[in-house]
Amino acid sequence: MEHDNIIAQEGYPFVVFSLVVTVFVAFLGIGWLTLLSAFITFFIVWFFRNPERSFQEEEKVLISPADGKVIKIEDVEINGTISGRFKKISIFMNVFNVHVNRAAYSGKIEAINYHEGKFFSANLDKASLDNERNEVMIRNEDGRPVWMVQIAGLIARRIVCWVNVGETIRKGERFGLIRFGSRVDVYLPEDSMISVKLGDKVKAGQTLLGYLS
Repeated sequence: MEHDNIIAQEGYPFVVFSLVVTVFVAFLGIGWLTLLSAFITFFIVWFFRNPERSFQEEEKVLISPADGKVIKIEDVEINGTISGRFKKISIFMNVFNVHVNRAAYSGKIEAINYHEGKFFSANLDKASLDNERNEVMIRNEDGRPVWMVQIAGLIARRIVCWVNVGETIRKGERFGLIRFGSRVDVYLPEDSMISVKLGDKVKAGQTLLGYLS
């Protein structure tokens, strides 16, 4: 299902509540508090923004599932609900980034694994395994898996996933969000070619991450 509202639907309760508070304090005539409340309302709207994104479709191209900064690129071998050898790209999202996540590649959603966990700062290495997280696996038409892992951070306390196992998803399609600062790890087949480097700023559904072989 496409969630293409200008503001992500999970943000509406926060926006409405903040607006009500702003109107109430404005009615009381408390100037400084009205300004503060209006600023908070603006920030909430800004945080839950859900802009349209476009990219040039090419076969084998992988695109970023998240807005943010590339903080780690590594070859990993893991055993668990995610198993195998992969190239892993970690993208850190601060509170000012768009937090709607998009599919890195097209295919069928074969697995969704939610794990309860802690809330360490999302830029720490141990966040990948210790923090609350949601793993979404897309099986592409060649049968290879691409994993996207939504990871809660120090402030983030809510991972939202809009898709279900068995659905087909298009590259760049929205599949979820994480509230208030977080991280997304992408696990790609080990023979993938990576186009980004450490420190690069990326945009969900737009920035080229690399290519499948």
